[in-house]
Amino acid sequence: MRVEPLARHPRHLDFVAGLVWREFWAEVQGGMSEAELRAAFGGQAPPGRVLASLLALEGDTPLGCVHLIDNDDPSLPELHPWLAAMVVVPQRRGQGIGSLLVRAMAREAKALGFERLWFGTDGPGFYERLGAVKHLDKGRGFWIMTLPLA
Repeated sequence: MRVEPLARHPRHLDFVAGLVWREFWAEVQGGMSEAELRAAFGGQAPPGRVLASLLALEGDTPLGCVHLIDNDDPSLPELHPWLAAMVVVPQRRGQGIGSLLVRAMAREAKALGFERLWFGTDGPGFYERLGAVKHLDKGRGFWIMTLPLA
């Protein structure tokens, strides 16, 4: 298994957009569409919005993705950049792919000169095991967290 930039595998852009849409946006009224996600992850987002997109692959089969974006919470504009839309295909969850993706994006962000990542999650335990810490309780079990890039 390997993690590579999505830009090297444009044939998987539709897969990634669909995976992220089903996981995070399918049930959100007025949320992002697959077409908007495809455009954003395909390099058509406003400048500086999507800083990096990584894809986990086994052979040529995509297993998951993660993205680095400018900001994912308009109420917290001072927090930058954000780890966003980390998702693994359901049948391969619990096998370390998510951890591999987060660690790879942490290295990418550090190489870009960032000192920490921000993100929101309803699964803080997963990220705490990777070194992240809770920053702000947004209610109903949803946390804003930070991952220092040592």
